[in-house]
Amino acid sequence: MKTLVEGLRRFSSDVFPNQKPLFEELSRGQKPHTLFITCSDSRIDPNLVTQTAPGEIFVVRNAGNIVPPFGASRGGEEASIEFAIEALQVSNIVVCGHSQCGAMNALMEPEKVSSLPSVSRWLEHASATRRRLLSSTSSPSPKLSPAEENVLVQAENLRTHPAVSAALRRGVVTIYGWMYHFEEGIVTVYDPSRGVFVSSSDVRDRALTSPQSLAL
Repeated sequence: MKTLVEGLRRFSSDVFPNQKPLFEELSRGQKPHTLFITCSDSRIDPNLVTQTAPGEIFVVRNAGNIVPPFGASRGGEEASIEFAIEALQVSNIVVCGHSQCGAMNALMEPEKVSSLPSVSRWLEHASATRRRLLSSTSSPSPKLSPAEENVLVQAENLRTHPAVSAALRRGVVTIYGWMYHFEEGIVTVYDPSRGVFVSSSDVRDRALTSPQSLAL
């Protein structure tokens, strides 16, 4: 707690005064451009990774960056997604998984969380990820990791939400799949045309000129 309180003091005395115009603007409301859905893992800092300022991304976090299908959960994800789309009118949705994800390890080895009933129930919302990975396939494409497959599954679940479905139909929002590799300091982006996650540096130019090429 001492560390946290010292951080609060530094923020009030140093950070806030140096960025006062930004916070004055934010006091008048928020207009984020992206809904960023990621894991609760303490090793992920969405603003640090994306190099964005306060007010730019609307963040939803939970264990395993899971998006329960519409109506399947009483959690806050459903309301947050609806608010981001309908009220804030974000134009991008990013589902971002990460390396060494404990939730995905537990999903593949349920016995690891057998003593954690709430965690076990929550991971049921990612059961499709587990079934896909355990099922045999003749696909020639490289097998995805559990965290990568889960990003794609949760992106599909997003489409079951009425606000997202309507926004996609109107062409005002785009969904992307990312993977954060904190050991290497890189983010990989899913490329639907190749069926793999590729380094953000490899898709940067193309994504800037044609963002739909990376849409899920």
